[in-house]
Amino acid sequence: MGYDLATLELRRWRVADALRLTAAHADPDMANQGGIRDTASAVDWIGRVADLDNGHVYAVADGEDHPVGCVAVTNIDRHQVGWTWYWTIAEVRGQGIARDALRALADWAHHDAGLYRLELGHRTNNPASCGVAAGAGFLYEGLERERLAYDGTRYDVERHARLVSDPLTTPERPVTIST
Repeated sequence: MGYDLATLELRRWRVADALRLTAAHADPDMANQGGIRDTASAVDWIGRVADLDNGHVYAVADGEDHPVGCVAVTNIDRHQVGWTWYWTIAEVRGQGIARDALRALADWAHHDAGLYRLELGHRTNNPASCGVAAGAGFLYEGLERERLAYDGTRYDVERHARLVSDPLTTPERPVTIST
């Protein structure tokens, strides 16, 4: 399937997206993300992220409204700090989709949602995610040794963050946000 990646929209997930969400999580690189195994668990996940008290989870939709990824800021605390995360489907990786979506989300989170600090972490064996973080203006802050465990293996995590005062490059393609 081809995707129209000239523009992106960050929008709420819909139950109608459940099949695409399930297909995205069939990718071995996504197997440990979100607990989505089938359509029923995808519908459940969509329901859980729809009305978070402390966060915002968006589908990254292409120009034809097909979800090609996800970007979020969650676990927002009283200090105006939020945890950001992202993923894209395998077919669009390496094309700047996650970077542009994260840039747009960071701008919105800092200037519309009033967050001062955004944080994220990625496994050290995921250099592509590190590139997304750096490309969206998140600065490296340190290493968390053996922070995550998947299938009995522990992984080190690099921590990145950005402050509202950090410079932010605009996305390379138009990105709209429907809140």
